[in-house]
Amino acid sequence: MLGEAAPAKVNLYLHVTGRRPDGYHLLDSLVVFGPGGDELAAAPAEGLSLRVEGPFGGALAAEPDNLVLRAARALAAAAGREAEAALTLTKRLPVASGIGGGSSDAAAALRLLDRLWDTGLGAERLAAIAAGLGADVPVCLAVRPARMQGIGEVLLPAPTLPECGLLLVNPGIALATPAVFKARQGGFTPPAALPEAWPDAAAMAAGLAALRNDLEAPAIALCPPVAEVLAALRTLPGCLLARMSGSGATCFGLFASPEAARSAAAALPGPRWRMAGGLHRA
Repeated sequence: MLGEAAPAKVNLYLHVTGRRPDGYHLLDSLVVFGPGGDELAAAPAEGLSLRVEGPFGGALAAEPDNLVLRAARALAAAAGREAEAALTLTKRLPVASGIGGGSSDAAAALRLLDRLWDTGLGAERLAAIAAGLGADVPVCLAVRPARMQGIGEVLLPAPTLPECGLLLVNPGIALATPAVFKARQGGFTPPAALPEAWPDAAAMAAGLAALRNDLEAPAIALCPPVAEVLAALRTLPGCLLARMSGSGATCFGLFASPEAARSAAAALPGPRWRMAGGLHRA
């Protein structure tokens, strides 16, 4: 049996820069991968099956066509073979939470089954398959810090990132991405001007503080507990920056080190879901 990690995707900032005639929004975002995440395992089998377990597995029980299965079938079609594997998804990330759980799961399926089936398709073909599955799947397939533009298909190098810690906190409320975009008001935000590198976490937090997540305000309008999570993060010792990720409702706190993030997680009051540690570096 083979296994593959599906780490949480975190948008350190997210600017909505425009909208295409077909209705898709254009984005500019710096994406990193946070501590912890889902896990996907695969074994050879006749036919294609998926078992979902873990603390958030129940939220996917009613889904007739999980994105992992769609990724498997798309990869098999591109490789000209039958989709045959027994898949097990351990779901540790909340569903519809702005940290790319489903997209990261689909990307993990592509990486994992590409190995299991020895497709030989190559990075470009896999990226094209990922783009057809969803806006966040290409960056999750790469699973490394990247600047994401276009509708998610344009990946540019990220600035060199310093050591830092992330604390992810979710209020336990699912937020649908289309609803958040629909609630967004106002114009568009220009792409950010980013340096080649940040020397330390404090400098990175200061640079990011001049940017924003354009979906944060509409998410708070739909889900006021997002504002409560942000306020709680800002009171924690050592928190350099607090912001919502993606379309929410998960928020993150940026800290000088993984140890500082883990200490803050232990001090955070309330029963909210949390994960803390350092950046996932592929």
